[in-house]
Amino acid sequence: RHTVRDVHNYGPLDMAGVIRKSSNVGAVQIGLSMSPAQMWETFARFGFGVPTSTGFPGEASGLLRAAQSWRQVEQVTMAFGYGVSGTALQLTRAYAALASGGLLRPVSFLAVPAGEQPAGERALPADVAAEVNAMLEGVVGPGGTATKAAITGYRVAGKTGTTHIAAGGSYDRRRYLATFVGFAPVSHPRLAL
Repeated sequence: RHTVRDVHNYGPLDMAGVIRKSSNVGAVQIGLSMSPAQMWETFARFGFGVPTSTGFPGEASGLLRAAQSWRQVEQVTMAFGYGVSGTALQLTRAYAALASGGLLRPVSFLAVPAGEQPAGERALPADVAAEVNAMLEGVVGPGGTATKAAITGYRVAGKTGTTHIAAGGSYDRRRYLATFVGFAPVSHPRLAL
């Protein structure tokens, strides 16, 4: 009963093209290639659905419902970002994990000396993180959805997102939130935002 569309018909896309063009259709194909449990585990490994444990009062955990309760339409929409929610800090932490070769580290509002940084937990194998980072770098390059995020002299990687705002029990087609999350420089990441 539901049709997923892209803003434009991109034709066949490889994985890098799906990310570069922000293809909902491609994301759905990727999402449906996984079981709900595998998809949930991927979100969870990157820290979604739980607070970051900063100790900051009122920190939200976001929303990542148990995979057993998902209907197929929910899995489909979660593949391109609907039905799962997180804070800006959770999203930044997930991209910092990609930038650090797949290691999800604890968040701190205070600077942690270089020798005292916790090891973190492996969210993704380092070689896979490197492949994803190369694809995310394509998002800010020619033909990507975030060319305005490119910085002369720096390699930047990231991803755009567009979500319609929920109002009155459905999504308002005229109101949306546009985001960009990324890190730089790709060769030696120092900033994730």
